[in-house]
Amino acid sequence: MTDYTAVITGASKGIGLDLAKRLLDRGYSVINLSRNAPDFTHDRFETMAVDLLDADAVNDVAAGLADRGVTHLVHNAGLIWPNLVEEAEPSDITGLAQLHLGSALTLLKAVLPGMKARHFGRVMFNGSRAALGVPTRTAYSATKAGMVGMARTWALELAPHGITVNVVAPGPIQTDNFWGIIPKGSDRESELAKRIPVGRLGTTEDVSNAFLFFCAPENGFVTGQVLYVCGGASVGTIAL
Repeated sequence: MTDYTAVITGASKGIGLDLAKRLLDRGYSVINLSRNAPDFTHDRFETMAVDLLDADAVNDVAAGLADRGVTHLVHNAGLIWPNLVEEAEPSDITGLAQLHLGSALTLLKAVLPGMKARHFGRVMFNGSRAALGVPTRTAYSATKAGMVGMARTWALELAPHGITVNVVAPGPIQTDNFWGIIPKGSDRESELAKRIPVGRLGTTEDVSNAFLFFCAPENGFVTGQVLYVCGGASVGTIAL
């Protein structure tokens, strides 16, 4: 099989857009699911507008994917919603659970029959090193940790059908989400980079490299895994 179609959530910027461009370079067709279209065009790249926090909207867009020949599903979209535990609310957890978990389930169920029929599929999550614990991340850490359990369960269920399921878990990566918490070019950013074992922050390319490994058809013997792309931060602890 040489024709691949990847659905990437949140491919309008950051990690998702970098991965989309690199898959396009490899001949893939890419469907971006996001609230906004990127400032990038390609004849094999399209955007379907959807707010993944809205379960009904996700159901609607998922219905349009069932017959698109999707071979790769990359659930990359995410939000952090940081706050200390005193300010955290149960609604933070339910909201991010819909975004990080519920929307992924809905999308998978739409494209799964086609993957099973082809006896091939690649399903990937953009998790987080924060699943191991980071201050101010009650809802974010909880739902990113939930991705790991869900991915491992799917990996077991789908392995007999030639479908792999894996998680890429980034550490601090230079994206808008990161700079929304730590000001770009600030002393705090520099100090954080120094606390990472490799001595620098990550880039979108660092994360895309990991996704490309899991995307590859020749890597069908790797499933149910979490690959930390964190410069060694998962080995110890860092404070954001």
